[in-house]
Amino acid sequence: MRIEFLGTGGATTTPRPSCQCRVCVEARERGVPYSRTGPSLFVHGPDVLIDTPEESNLQLNRAGIERIAGCFYSHWHPDHTMGRRVWETRNIDLRGYPAENDRTNIFLPAQVAQDFPERLGLQEHFEFMTRQGTVQVIELQDGISVELSGVDITPFRLAEDYVYAFVLADDQTKMLLAPDELHGWSPEMAPLDLTNLDLAVLPMGVTEFDVFTGERLIHPEHRVLELEMTFARTLDVVRALGARHTILTHIEEMEQLSYDDLKRLERSPELSSLNITFAWDTMIVDVPGK
Repeated sequence: MRIEFLGTGGATTTPRPSCQCRVCVEARERGVPYSRTGPSLFVHGPDVLIDTPEESNLQLNRAGIERIAGCFYSHWHPDHTMGRRVWETRNIDLRGYPAENDRTNIFLPAQVAQDFPERLGLQEHFEFMTRQGTVQVIELQDGISVELSGVDITPFRLAEDYVYAFVLADDQTKMLLAPDELHGWSPEMAPLDLTNLDLAVLPMGVTEFDVFTGERLIHPEHRVLELEMTFARTLDVVRALGARHTILTHIEEMEQLSYDDLKRLERSPELSSLNITFAWDTMIVDVPGK
């Protein structure tokens, strides 16, 4: 299988509108890999998309992706769903009579399906696109896998139980894709076997301390530390998973870490010993099997 990182930012992408910090200025001047669009990735093989941030149209065009067998949504948050109109613009036939629209399968894990009617007009919009014939929504029960092109895709809830991670496995390769929201989670909580992973893709988490100097960056009583996974705790998860390779994504502009900063951090003894890479937009990784 091959993973293509379409977007590696978080709720705040890089550059952030109007921001004149060094990271945003550099991102505007240099573009990819210094700039980061919203969180999304594509898995070649089963040809599935995970999430649609606002920039989905741009991301898919930039990547030259033609075939999409389905899209899995990890949760309802706007940075993961607000590009959903891509299904209409991609699939609709505006000239043909009768229209011959393409149609994409949209897979919603159980809690995501329950949240869509109450959040961001998601269900109403997908019902509209269903009537158009541009999507088909398929609701999944917890513990149910979907098989696409010989790859089993199994969603499972994280500790924040409105959000899902995914295990993708075939005869040669086993991967964990956790797009966001690891707060409060550890691998032993998973309802399925996460041993012998060839690749784990995880959100970076917030940097409570400067990654180079150790200086405290976030006040210890700040509410964000009650709500979000920290980078230090993410590293604990990396150690516990023991994957052959870990890629960290969902990198927020507020971290104030440029592409060069993250490459420097990769070379640190701690991260290099864990075989950690930081993702960037357009990054492609071939995942070898056993």
